[in-house]
Amino acid sequence: MSALLILFVCLALGMLCRRFVALPEGIVPGINWWVLNIALPALVLALVPKVTVDAQLWFPVAGMYVTFFGAWAVFATLGKVFSWSPHRVGCLTLVCGLGNTSFVGYPMMEALHGKAGLSIAVIADQLGCFPLLAAGGIVVASIYSGRGANLSTIARRVLTFPAFLALVAGVIVGLAGGWPEAVEKLLLQIGQTLTPLALFSVGLQFSLHLRREQIGPLVAGLGWKLLLAPLAALGIGLAAGVGGLTLTVGVLQAAMAPMISAAILADQYGLEPRLANTVLGAGILLSLVTIPVGNLFLPAG
Repeated sequence: MSALLILFVCLALGMLCRRFVALPEGIVPGINWWVLNIALPALVLALVPKVTVDAQLWFPVAGMYVTFFGAWAVFATLGKVFSWSPHRVGCLTLVCGLGNTSFVGYPMMEALHGKAGLSIAVIADQLGCFPLLAAGGIVVASIYSGRGANLSTIARRVLTFPAFLALVAGVIVGLAGGWPEAVEKLLLQIGQTLTPLALFSVGLQFSLHLRREQIGPLVAGLGWKLLLAPLAALGIGLAAGVGGLTLTVGVLQAAMAPMISAAILADQYGLEPRLANTVLGAGILLSLVTIPVGNLFLPAG
């Protein structure tokens, strides 16, 4: 309960500081830099070597791909039916196809299922969501904004991302027998800064700008991200015989709130930034309720 409480407290602190405090210039980029380049790689390095090889670990990763490509298919279809602009289709595909599986997902899974659940969440994020952001996200943004996708840029972004490098190193260390106890403890202590800082950053960036013309796309986007995507992942998992904590974490990661980085990418490519921020803000708020409730109905809940 205390770990789950941190989610609400740090998010609320960020929102309150944004509203009432004169913040230092560049505080959000600074916090995000630490989280992405120091805390997240440290946590990956600490947790990945301890992950037990399980034939079912394909499922949390597959759930991320189902969520992304399912979103692309759904919103491309809805775009034709409702005559949405390419920018709107690209916006919803990015923001509702990619989940906040690290900033919100890690602390949420740790709160609900401890370090064992967090280890599985790391696999889903690092092998599923991040490659999709770095590769698929750029392709979608390029296509729907009218720009071209550069394969060398995509490859360089994946191969130089600190958390991805930490994942590779963690796998190697795990095969070699793991870290010495002192090193593992140090990495965990650094990695533990991720939860409060990430949620505080989310609070600082929280934005909810709702307009009448956005209601349809908002409902469609969050309907896919928070309900239909996890149900699709659940159906695949049950059909394949996946069970226990692996099934639960895989489904919950598929149900996670929209990704902050995806909204930033939509903004950079001019894909309806206002809609992206609306979906992001509403999705984060709703997921703090829907994830714990959905967890109650899953095997390890």
